[in-house]
Amino acid sequence: MFDTLFFSHSASQAVIVISLISAIGLIFGKVRLWGVSLGVTFVFFVGIIAGHFGVTINDKVLLFAENFGLALFVYSLGLQVGPGFMSAFKAGGVTLNMLGMGVILIGSAMAVAMSFALDVPLPDMMGVLCGATTNTPALGASQQTLAQMDMPTTAPALSCAVTYPLGVVGVIIAILVMRRLWVKKEDIAAPNAKHENNTFVATLRVQNPGVFGKDLHKLAEFAHVPFVISRLWRGGEVILPSNETTLQEGDRVMIVTSRKDIDTMEAMIGKRESIDWNNDNVDWNKVDSRMVSRRIIITRPEINGKRLGSLHLRNSYGINISRIYRSGMALLATPDLMLQVGDCVVVVGGERAIMKVEKVLGNAEGELNEPNLTAIYIGLALGLVLGAIPISIPGIALPVKLGLAGGPIVVGILMGIYGPRFHLVTYTTQSANLMLRAFGLSLYLACLGLNAGGDFFSTAFSSTGLMWVGLGFLITLLPVLFMGFASMRWAKKDFGTTCGMLCGSMANPMALNYANDTIPGEYASVAYATVYPLSMFARVVLAQIILMLFM
Repeated sequence: MFDTLFFSHSASQAVIVISLISAIGLIFGKVRLWGVSLGVTFVFFVGIIAGHFGVTINDKVLLFAENFGLALFVYSLGLQVGPGFMSAFKAGGVTLNMLGMGVILIGSAMAVAMSFALDVPLPDMMGVLCGATTNTPALGASQQTLAQMDMPTTAPALSCAVTYPLGVVGVIIAILVMRRLWVKKEDIAAPNAKHENNTFVATLRVQNPGVFGKDLHKLAEFAHVPFVISRLWRGGEVILPSNETTLQEGDRVMIVTSRKDIDTMEAMIGKRESIDWNNDNVDWNKVDSRMVSRRIIITRPEINGKRLGSLHLRNSYGINISRIYRSGMALLATPDLMLQVGDCVVVVGGERAIMKVEKVLGNAEGELNEPNLTAIYIGLALGLVLGAIPISIPGIALPVKLGLAGGPIVVGILMGIYGPRFHLVTYTTQSANLMLRAFGLSLYLACLGLNAGGDFFSTAFSSTGLMWVGLGFLITLLPVLFMGFASMRWAKKDFGTTCGMLCGSMANPMALNYANDTIPGEYASVAYATVYPLSMFARVVLAQIILMLFM
């Protein structure tokens, strides 16, 4: 019976083996040594040990589980960060991708240079590079290229397996080194820093004669920057402004805009008061006695994908919407903003009016706990289709594919951004998304470890294997440390964003998981998703170019 359950290939045996490897890995992953825990990454090492002692599962089942786990992880990640992706890309995504490309180019140049300097066969070195950067799609591209060149494909796979563990751990070590040597207190952004970066609340006194007697509609046309005036004080009375409300000399207005645009609004309207409205300690219901500020969560599917202006909430109910929180980011409530299920809307107005708006938007938090699996299944299918599409690049004989990792994360991001336009409810609770990500990642790592475990120790402790390990560790560590320093000191990125960029450029979800556990906020995940698609594409392309140019 024991042999049947653990060593005889069957569907039940595969489930038992993968489950036990994942469970043991997750248990030991919680153990901290010198303040560091590997978390879900430990599943990979348990898989290697199991494979070393002869535990195997059916090859087709192994391939399916490994690919499904990877696709589920990256798609769930893309879906989570999608709503904030465009804002992050506009705010610094080009810089992050350039920093990520620096990591890739330095590592690739090191691999080619080491191959010629140390007389290491280039196919072996490409496997070392893929393992050091934990990039299995690039390994697949390398093997495909070698096969089309009528050359053996086993050498890259073995060198990749040997160097992969230190590739995983190396990025985590680099993060620890950076934290010890370079990170200052101000380099770790607070969890609410995104809110401050996207919206800014200030009180202005109307002093510019050019706006006296102008209504807010005319003022918006004149300003050319987005803003919302949520309250207006005149003669000791508070007014809930509308588009027809005119400004008079001496009025005080509470304005919500972006931090970069507040100087423009101050120059146009008048001097900014010293009151700080941008901290978490403000009790908005005590700002004035006549107005109530309340957060309402959109739960009605009918609202999903509709533009804020199309609801006519201000005219119909006499309220103002100042901000909308989505996936940890505060968005300015402009009329053309497309609403999504799960958005948290900040409504200002009378108590009765807010109660009516609450019925329109839903505010039934319990409904958000219902799983929306349709978008997940559709997204996974579309992601895999996209990953399988060959992309021809001039000068390269073989087509390039995004693969099982690149396709799903691109579609996940797009679904998170544009899904509501097609009336797809893409919202998942944070706990549900974390569950999907953790399940997919542990499944992927368990199978990857099993696949590499058979020949791992015999090769790793040979002279050739030890050389591979050493070279791979250098390829992992040096580019990450150099570009990490460049990101924090030259590009002025915070530590969380820097770590996410590095993990994305190294295609290292395990290191990302460690960064998320130790750094507050979602900065690392957003940065990871910002650089991952381009980095994955670049590594797949470079793997093929290097072999074609130097073989």
